[in-house]
Amino acid sequence: MSNKGFGPYNEKVIDHFMNPHNLGEIKNPSGIGKVGNPTCGDVMQLHIKVEEKNGKEVITDIKFKTFGCAAAIATSSMITEIAVGMTLDEAKKLTRKDVSDKLGGLPPAKEHCSNLAADALHKAIEDYKKKA
Repeated sequence: MSNKGFGPYNEKVIDHFMNPHNLGEIKNPSGIGKVGNPTCGDVMQLHIKVEEKNGKEVITDIKFKTFGCAAAIATSSMITEIAVGMTLDEAKKLTRKDVSDKLGGLPPAKEHCSNLAADALHKAIEDYKKKA
């Protein structure tokens, strides 16, 4: 796929934007994380399903809904790919930089405002912990 018409975005970002992975909601999620950036208007909502496996809490499913630009959708899609199968302790350590790096980088103007995916994941984990 060519990035023609998508300006500064690389092909991996474009792919996650055009073909987002794990889009949607989880029925009866273990936790929900919602974040937004008032400056650019991006809003992300992540649903996680957590199950105990070998004595550890593991993210077994994750879905997202995002209202925002290509970078916001791509980072939401990527966090779902990264986090599924991780323990909560591992997932809590994920950063915005981790998400951006997995996508091959974001334009500097999009790095801070559109890469809220790790923040949404952390909020979903906090929500789960409050309920547990």
